[in-house]
Amino acid sequence: MYSRTVVLVLATLLLVPAAFVDQSAMPYAGQQTRAIKALSADEIAALLNGEGMGLAKAAELNSYPGPAHFLTLAQQLKLTDKQRQQVQEIFDWMSAAAKPLGAELVERERVLDRLFAKGEITPDRLTAETEAIAELQGRLRCTHLAAHLETRALLSADQIALDQQLRGYGSPAERTHHHHG
Repeated sequence: MYSRTVVLVLATLLLVPAAFVDQSAMPYAGQQTRAIKALSADEIAALLNGEGMGLAKAAELNSYPGPAHFLTLAQQLKLTDKQRQQVQEIFDWMSAAAKPLGAELVERERVLDRLFAKGEITPDRLTAETEAIAELQGRLRCTHLAAHLETRALLSADQIALDQQLRGYGSPAERTHHHHG
């Protein structure tokens, strides 16, 4: 009995430190094998496909729904045929604008990654590449936010409120006071 208790106490003492290992000391472990270190395969695919990736949260979470989500919920939101067509046009425009920006952003990240990997990065190249990446990120974000802005202008306050409710963003009454369309 005594030896079993000692073994259990020792085993517990040996396992406790492992539970408290600071994971923040190795937040990128495993990512060193990525083709582009700063982007996961899913992020690359999303950028190439023109997906929003949370870039329009400022709009989305303030009752400015995006076209993709509104098209998905078109039946529940009772979009008219005209609304559906107009929202589809906004989505098509957004997608056509976002895909090349996403592809360009992926390529700029690839260039930056290669410069570091080959040891060829210089302060001037670092500045140039990060500025190019930031500019592309801004244009891409603006594209997605603009689509949300245009979509909202086509919708009724009731449709926006129902969208917010269906998507779990809170009480519809709290959200519709910003609608100007």
